[in-house]
Amino acid sequence: MARPHHPEFDKKKIVAENRRARYDYAIEDKFEAGIALTGTEVKSLRFGEGSISESYAEVKDGEVWLINANIPEFSHGNRFNHEPKRPRKLLLREREIAKMFGAVARQGMTLVPLSVYFNGRGRAKVELALARGRKAPDKREYQKEKDWKREQGRLMRERG
Repeated sequence: MARPHHPEFDKKKIVAENRRARYDYAIEDKFEAGIALTGTEVKSLRFGEGSISESYAEVKDGEVWLINANIPEFSHGNRFNHEPKRPRKLLLREREIAKMFGAVARQGMTLVPLSVYFNGRGRAKVELALARGRKAPDKREYQKEKDWKREQGRLMRERG
């Protein structure tokens, strides 16, 4: 069954965002991936806890894993609690995994998680980007461009 693909995914509640990723990386392609979680991890995320600022994803043995994402232990989780920084499996279609693997292997790209959120059906999702790292001059250029766009908007509002 083919599902409609929308450029901006159905984000009802954003839990964690990697804001620095857009500055450090030039984003080429975005994917929406499901994430395999335990019960206490879902509860922690529902409380808005979790961080993906230092995390990344990698393709290993035909599967995609989210590495170094921090979901703190659930406060009422007793002995069934999870390990906060364990690798978590991302759920994607085989074609998407093959595309990612090819880009990472051949073109030296990186898989960067941009955000973790709950969609309209209450499922935890990860917005994953296929990105190319920026060097310092590129970052300065990006910042100038962003500032100029903001200034343009301001000028247009004042005059129009």
